Order: sequence, then C-alpha cells, then structure tokens
Amino acid sequence: MTRHTTTTLEPTTLELSTLELGVQGMTCASCVGRVERGLNRVDGVQSATVNLATERATVQYDPARTSPQALLATVKEAGYEPLTSRAELTVQGMTCANCVGRVERALGKVEGVLSASVNLATERATVQYLPSAVSVGQLRAAVRESGYEVLDTQAGQDRHDAERAAKEKEVQDLWRSVRFSAVFAVPLLLISMLPMLYMPAEMWLSERLGSGLNWVLLALAVPVQFGPGRRFYRQGWAALRHRSPDMNSLVMIGTSAAFFYSLTVTLAPSLFPAGTAHVYYEASAAVITLILLGKYFEALAKGRSSEAMKKLLNLQPKTARVVRGGQELELPVGEVLVGDLISVRPGEKVPVDGEVVSGSSYLDESMMTGESVPVQKNPGAAVVGGSLNQTGAFQFRATKIGADTALAQIVGLVERAQGSKPPIQGLADKVVSVFVPVVLGVAALTFLAWMVFGGPQALSSALVNTVAVLIIACPCAMGLATPVSVMVGTGRAAELGVLFRNGAALEGLQAVNVVALDKTGTLTEGRPALTDLVLTSGFERAEVLGLIASAERESEHPIARAIVVAASAEGLPVSPLEAFEAVPGYGLNALIAGRQVQVGADRYMAQLGLDVSGFAAQARTMGDEGKSPVYAAIDGELAAVLAVADPVKAGSLAAVNALHAQGLKVAMITGDNRRTAEAIARQLGIDEVLAEVLPSGKSDAIAALQAGGQKVAFVGDGINDAPALALADVGLAIGTGTDVAVETADVILMSGDLRGVPNSVALSRSTLANIRLNLFWAFAYNVVLIPVAAGALSPAFGWRLSPVLAAAAMGFSSVFVLSNALRLRGFRPPVAPGPALRPIHLLPAAGRNLPG
Repeated sequence: MTRHTTTTLEPTTLELSTLELGVQGMTCASCVGRVERGLNRVDGVQSATVNLATERATVQYDPARTSPQALLATVKEAGYEPLTSRAELTVQGMTCANCVGRVERALGKVEGVLSASVNLATERATVQYLPSAVSVGQLRAAVRESGYEVLDTQAGQDRHDAERAAKEKEVQDLWRSVRFSAVFAVPLLLISMLPMLYMPAEMWLSERLGSGLNWVLLALAVPVQFGPGRRFYRQGWAALRHRSPDMNSLVMIGTSAAFFYSLTVTLAPSLFPAGTAHVYYEASAAVITLILLGKYFEALAKGRSSEAMKKLLNLQPKTARVVRGGQELELPVGEVLVGDLISVRPGEKVPVDGEVVSGSSYLDESMMTGESVPVQKNPGAAVVGGSLNQTGAFQFRATKIGADTALAQIVGLVERAQGSKPPIQGLADKVVSVFVPVVLGVAALTFLAWMVFGGPQALSSALVNTVAVLIIACPCAMGLATPVSVMVGTGRAAELGVLFRNGAALEGLQAVNVVALDKTGTLTEGRPALTDLVLTSGFERAEVLGLIASAERESEHPIARAIVVAASAEGLPVSPLEAFEAVPGYGLNALIAGRQVQVGADRYMAQLGLDVSGFAAQARTMGDEGKSPVYAAIDGELAAVLAVADPVKAGSLAAVNALHAQGLKVAMITGDNRRTAEAIARQLGIDEVLAEVLPSGKSDAIAALQAGGQKVAFVGDGINDAPALALADVGLAIGTGTDVAVETADVILMSGDLRGVPNSVALSRSTLANIRLNLFWAFAYNVVLIPVAAGALSPAFGWRLSPVLAAAAMGFSSVFVLSNALRLRGFRPPVAPGPALRPIHLLPAAGRNLPG
C-alpha cells in the first residue's frame, strides 16, 4: 500500500516524492527500527518513518537518486514483505514489437507502476503496481490512450481491499499455527508438569516409559519448534544478520537454548552431573504457543483498532451506474472518469464527487458535514461521494474521482494522522533503539552469574533464568504503546467530524492554555441577519417588514440584504419602488404603493419631527449588545425600530462554557470596534478580547497571546486566517466535509460546529493519557519483571519465573496495551452536537448608521 505526492523543500529546490508503503511481518519496535534504518541508509532517502500499528512506512526520497523499486527491495532485504499488487490486462490490437513497446511505455509512465511486461503472443500485459497510487481503471485508460483496447478485464483490488485481505490471511494463519502448536504443546505440558503435582503420575510414567520419557517429549516438541516456530527462525535470523536483533531474535535464541539443551540431555545424559540432566521441551513448545496466541490476539485487536477507517471506506460504493453511449453500465468505481455521466437512484450512495445535471433529490451528507438534515439537490448543485440519496433520482457529471474526492481526502488525512508519530513517541524510540542489545547483555550476565553462583544446579538454573529473561523482555508492548492509541484516537476523532493532520497536532492540542477564536464565520454565522424588529402600536409586522424590504431591495449593502432576506423568509411580497431618494448622512425616503417609507438613524427621525423616546429602552438594550438601532417611519408616523446583526452560531456559547470547564482561557480576535466586541464577550463569557485587529494583524495577536510561554490554539475559517493558523501552536480550521484540504490547519472541524473544539481538546487529552498509561505499562513491565526473570528474588524468597509464565506475561503486556488503546473507541464528547440550539443574535454591522 503506497501513496505518491510531491513536496518541495525550502530553501532548496530539491524535489522530493513521498512513498507510503505497506510492510508485513513486523512484530515489535525493533522491527520498526530495522526497517527505518534500512530505508534511511538508501542513497537519496531524505527521511523514513515506520508505524507498527498501521504497518506502514512513509519515505521521502529524491526520485533522481533512488526509486520505489529500490525502496521495496530494501524492505525485503530487511526481512519483511512490502505490499504490492499485480494486474493482468488483455490487450487487443497489437501486431508487432513496436506495439508491445508502446503499451509498456504508456503503462510505465503511470505514476505508481513498478513494472509492465507485455506479451504479444498471449496479448496479455502484466503490471506490478502500488495499489495506493494507481487503480486498475487508470491502467486500462492508459492502454486505451496509447491506441489499443482492453477486453476481458478483471476488477483489481484497491489498496484497502488488499490490506484487509492480507490482515485476514494473517489472522487465519496465526490461528492455524496456534491450533497446531496447542495439539502438541498441551500434552507436552501435561506430561512434564503433572508428575510434579501428582506423585502417582510420576511413578506411572517411570514404570511405563523409564528413560524413554525424554524421547516422547522430544517427539512432541519437534513439530512445534520447527513447524510454527520456524517463523521465528526465519525472521529472527534475518534480524541478526542485519545486526538488528528483534523480538523474533529473542524468541529464537530463548527457545533454541531450551530445546537444544534438552536435546543434548536426551542424546547424551552422561555429559551432565547426576541429578542435573533435566529437559525443558515443555518450555520451548509452550513459549512458542503462547507467543503465537498473543500475536493472534494482537492481530484481532489491530483489526478492531481500524474500525473507524473501515466505516469511512465503506461509505464509498464499489460500483457506479455510468451512462456511456446512451447506455447505463454498472462499472467499478475505480473505472469512473472525470466527465462521466452517472445515474443515482433512491436509496443509493453517490459514488464520486460531481455536479447535478438533471433530476432532483435530497441527500444525507451527515457523514461529511455532521448536518443530519438532508440537503436538497437541484441541477447545478454539487454532490459529494459517499452521501446517501433519499427519495429522488438524478444524474450528475463526475468532477472529482479517486484520490481527489472529498471522501478520499478525508481518508487520506486520517491515514496520514494514524501513520504519523507524536513527539512523545521519541522517548520510546530512543529506549527501543538500545533495548534488545541491552536485554541480550542482561541475559548473558544472568547466565554467567548463575553458572558461577548457582551451586549444583547451576547449569539448569542458568538456562531457565536466561530463557525467561529473553522471553519476558520482548519489546512488543513498547512498539505498540503509542501508534495504536494514535490510530484509535484519530479514527474516533474522524467519526466525530474532527480530522487531526498528524500525531503532533493530537499531542499539541492537549497542552494548550489559551484558545483564541476568530469572530466572523467561527463564532458567528458570517452573514448578517435581521435580529430585532420592535413595532409601534397599530402597525403589523408583515406590513412594516414588507415595506422596509421594498425600500431596501435595490441596495447591495449587507444590512439591506439581510432585511430583504428576512422578508423573503417570511413569505412577504416586495413591492416596486414608485420613487426613491437617498438622504446623505441620514437615510432614505421611498414611495411604495402610494405609501411613504423613511428609514434611518435617530437623527433622521428627529429631522422628520418624530419622537423616538418610546423606543429608548429597546435602543438601550441594543446598544448594550453592541447593536446600532435603525428606525422606520411610514406615512409620517414612527413605525418600528430594528437591528441587523451577524448571529452567533448555535453552540458557540456551549463551546465557550465547555472550554472554561476544561480549564482553558478563551480569547476572541476580531476586527470589530471594541464596544461591539466587548458586548459579545460579556454575553458569551469570553475572557480576553483583541478588537479592531486587521486581517494582517491576526498573527501578531497570536504572538501576543503566546507571550510568557502560553500555548495557544487558534480557531479560524482556514482561508483568511492562514497566517494565524500557521503561527499558533495548534491551528484548528472551521471547515466543511466538502472542503477538507485546509493546508495551514493542524486540525479540521468538518461540521463547522464550534462545539467540536472542546471535543477535540478532550479527545486529545484522553488519547495522550492513554499513550502515557501504555508507555508506563510497557516500561514498568520490563523494569520490574526482567530482574525477576533473571532470578533476583530466588536467593531471598525462592521465587523463580518460569519461561512459560514469562511468555504468557509477554503476550499479556501487548494485549493489555492494545485493549487499553481500544478503550478510546468508547470516547464520549463532553459537548454533544445534539439538536441545534436557538441562535443568539449579538453582532451589529460595524459602522453602519444608515440603510440604503
């Protein structure tokens, strides 16, 4: 599984490509380190990071100095299997070697193709490719563009299907190995351990088998040691050969020591002092069985940890009903091309992004926007791949396919976040880099110490304790501690409509002290609306609002537009103007259907001889809320006072309260005048206001908040706020599900609901707490149990850790870490989006005294 992008590094002009490569066979943090070191040693590789939980390597490299093929070969050389796919295409129309060459070159130019071989005799093209970078549909299109036809094709697996199939196969293989091992290991354990617990059993075995007992035990141990146990020899020896021992190396050394020591005892018992010729076949067989069982549970847990990704991937249908040549063809979604006309029936999902051409329907886009109310789609409207069609049928033109669709962008963001390493991972990486060599050293010292001070049973004690050290110290838990939590946490965040761009953002958000909020489009709806209309006795709302809207209908001013929209929303007719006069500095005077309508500030009403003192209380309230009252007179009588404001988004107040409950300081950055800004701050409970800030000064405002070492998260719309988002310690973009590529933001709130901010903070804190607990367990487990395994408690208490128990404990440590990470799937946001709250109308149109 791979992905190609191109990045330009500053200040140089070096063009780098990014390769995301699936790596199978890794079992612990040492495996991660071996693959990373191997890739980083390749000439032309700028950086390489490997994630054990997602089983992916991300490599930045110079394509002029190395190639994907070389990187794949490096992974194989390290002892692991990179994930690639192979497709066979039947090509018609080829007549000679030149045709073969042309098809091969056309396929070779497609980004993501590793090799292409065309056989003229069989008319078959065999292509090895990276399934994340190219689809079978694109390969077919490349052949057609070269002038040939592709027939009798097979739908190829995409990257995610290939990964899923590989993981399912891994689980099945592990379960088969566990069952096979158990068939031999269980009777082996019973025969070895039962006599110690029940004396008659020992007497019965001695009478029946005598010296042949060891041969029976050997017969039971061999199938386990060299059957399922062969995987540890294969991978462990490869690690040793590369001077990078890993978990497999430790298991290989430990079980081999127990097995071959026992084999020597069986073949030549006379070499050992009387009473010391013991065999430990049950230890090697049980260790292998228990470790395989632990790996099986790990594989199951890893599958559960990717449930969020599965839900995202399942949003996109596998096929599309494409109209070509006047016929509807049901094609794999990978074969849809930009410009294709696609039909969607009731109850179906939209396969790709596009624009409605004909028909009408309502679409459920909640998976993208978080908005549960279906959205009406008419010709010209945009539709998003993965959204669910309700009752109508329509046709749309595909505008974005493959990796360009909104859903693919979301999947890509989640995948990159899951594959990235938060800074806290650095500690584990440093420890793991020296851990296994240190363990081998401890094991050697343990053996020597027991050989010197172990007394008559020195050799047996040295062997048992050394094997226990090697087995107990496998660094699986340390390698899984961080990436699995990041994987589950970012997946759960995606389910809640929050996209973390990387692990650093996930870790950084939990450390912020201040949350700075942009005003327009973040706290507020970003568009003015009529908020107040108070009438004089004797006037009707519909009559007054209709006349004012008629007077304002020709104006493009935001206040005028808001009044017209309000009248339209209430179904009020807008009458034509018979006469119109703008009164500079005061307002407007219009004649509508024979009625005189005058709208303006209080000084205009005073000029007209109208007393506005009756509205004094309402005007005072509007002023306290930062609004500027506007008055209307009809036929020479004062009719109403009204105000237009930018309404605060539903949920803004709840979001601010939740942030305070989390112990965070909340600031607001706005270009509004200070009086207006402070009025909003009072009503929302905002702690600090930075008012009258120009768009270019928002980054300076962030810097001011960061003074004194404060960690600041800035929440903006991701477009005009790019500098501030980039400067903040963590930038959160209020976006939508259909526009998720906000490059400067670290976190994207797909729904645009500000309540996602405290939810993001809470999830970040929960994930980091989960990681810390995992790391504590992983480190503490080894710190405490390695000395016990080495026999440190044996002289004082007679306690000794059996290799069998060591294997069980090692497997439990990994399962504990995975299970602990899976708890994040049950994370509940502190502020549920729930039903929309009634909007709070606060903001006026700044500096506007007169309409018209």
